[in-house]
Amino acid sequence: MNKAAKNIKPLFNKVKLLILDVDGVLTKGDIIYGNTGEEIKIFNVKDGLGIFLLTKSGIKTVLLTAKDSKIVRRRAKDMGADIYAGILPKESLLYRIRRKYNVSNQNICFVGDDLIDIGIMRKVGVPVAVSDASGEVKKVSLYVTRKRGGEGAVREVVEKILKSKSMWKDAIGSLTFLSR
Repeated sequence: MNKAAKNIKPLFNKVKLLILDVDGVLTKGDIIYGNTGEEIKIFNVKDGLGIFLLTKSGIKTVLLTAKDSKIVRRRAKDMGADIYAGILPKESLLYRIRRKYNVSNQNICFVGDDLIDIGIMRKVGVPVAVSDASGEVKKVSLYVTRKRGGEGAVREVVEKILKSKSMWKDAIGSLTFLSR
């Protein structure tokens, strides 16, 4: 079965909250250490603009990551996303997140790539795997992106959500440089 397939509009239409893993989803999964020990990560700017558009459209984004770092916290702030870091198992925070954002499991889309994401993916309504995710993660997902983690997969999901709700044109029209 091709999970990047046919009638996915109803799947994404019910999304009211997007939760993202970080390493392997917002990044390619590489961790670079500088000579002084600082951690360096590379984020995709198109993913960031997608999250900005989603938030501007009234759909919140949460980063949920097993590893806490200053750079991920900064990226979350830059994109206007909330962050929960240093969390394992990830599904242990699901009840708290549902209460804070007033959503049910069925209204949550989680995008993951590796084994530690499977627990939460089994509990949310719209589990998504990036195209280079592990086979086990792809098996529990309802949609597999065409793009790889860190290479626009998040933007692809954001577009699916906004287009399914007929909000895409308004979202991109809200960018002042496009509406001239």
